[in-house]
Amino acid sequence: MKAIIPGIAMVAALFAGCSTNNSSNNTAATSADTITTNNETAAMPVSEPASVDAVVNDYLTLKNALANDNGSNAADAGKQMMTSLQKLDAASLNADQKKVYDDVKDDMKEHAEHISTNASNIEHQREHFDMLSKDMYDLVKAVKPAKTLYQDHCPMYNDNKGANWLSETKEIKNPYLGKKMPDCGTVKEEIKQ
Repeated sequence: MKAIIPGIAMVAALFAGCSTNNSSNNTAATSADTITTNNETAAMPVSEPASVDAVVNDYLTLKNALANDNGSNAADAGKQMMTSLQKLDAASLNADQKKVYDDVKDDMKEHAEHISTNASNIEHQREHFDMLSKDMYDLVKAVKPAKTLYQDHCPMYNDNKGANWLSETKEIKNPYLGKKMPDCGTVKEEIKQ
């Protein structure tokens, strides 16, 4: 009996030690989680969800690059637009807005990707910009942007079939014809918040 009591005491001490170690490990894990959480919190501005306005700003940067015949800047704007589209917080949209976004997001990502990978082929970028502009129009009609936009029309692009684009100014800066015919086009519509 005397031998059993010290044995029980040792087993109890062993369990207590394991329990303390588990407790220490849990505390360490919790501390690590807190550190990780703090690091994520510190990085929040970088990983903060994008808004539709961020996507609009990327689109306008892309439009202006094409208007200046700068395929490299257009490619950079296409990359940025892909990032903004991936980060866009669709949870902030109402049901109707989310439906429109869900309908256009994959096509927009595809067009932005084509633009981003074709810096040396501005005509190919412009073809995708034409299709991207249709999707952007649908998106900004559903989710009004923070700034007033203008839908412009170029009657001469694509063998006189014409094409539309969005602009932040009433002044025409044609992304399809660039410096060759920078002011070719008309304002079709004003889109306000």
